[in-house]
Amino acid sequence: MTAKASPTPPAYPVTLIIDYPDRPLNRLTTFFRIFTLIPIAIILVLVSGGNSDWSTTNSWTWQYAAGGILFLPILLMILFRQKYPKWWFDWNVALTKFGTRVATYVGLLTDVYPSTDEEQAVHIEIPYPDVPKDLNRWLPLVKWFLAIPHYIILACLVIAAFVCVVIAWFAILFTTRYPRGLFDFVVGVYRWSLRVAAYAFLLTTDRYPLFSLT
Repeated sequence: MTAKASPTPPAYPVTLIIDYPDRPLNRLTTFFRIFTLIPIAIILVLVSGGNSDWSTTNSWTWQYAAGGILFLPILLMILFRQKYPKWWFDWNVALTKFGTRVATYVGLLTDVYPSTDEEQAVHIEIPYPDVPKDLNRWLPLVKWFLAIPHYIILACLVIAAFVCVVIAWFAILFTTRYPRGLFDFVVGVYRWSLRVAAYAFLLTTDRYPLFSLT
């Protein structure tokens, strides 16, 4: 009698792929990346949320941005209504994709300026959850806490990724190429971070994030 092969576990329900730029990268925009980033970074800050006020004699306050990632409203909807409004999901995913495109540009993984809406070289898949079937209504209350081990590991990985980006900056200036090993590591850190965000803050899955760069 032959033993049955153990079933392959399903793929994690959040994926990130960033196309490797197998071509010469632009030395000029790489050298001045911190400056070329400024306009799109301002846009990202504005859509990610913020407010400002000035007061000497109780004068005025204004709101100058959109609301950023929706977390608490979704938590309450899942808890009390077992529902994740589709347009809230679409907003969170769109903002996550935009932020990842900007992060990809910051990390020198591409020299193509980030688009506010086009996919470009960054491919993210986050399935829309069937809340009654896929999500435990009580788990969102503690997901942020359960993810603490990931925060600790990611803090170390982010430092390592920063070092990789600095090395890649010099490599691009001298060779116009992003070393493939460094590229894969930085993308892996982004991928790990996305899985944690989807679990603990976007609340799209109850499956615990993988401790993996792949």
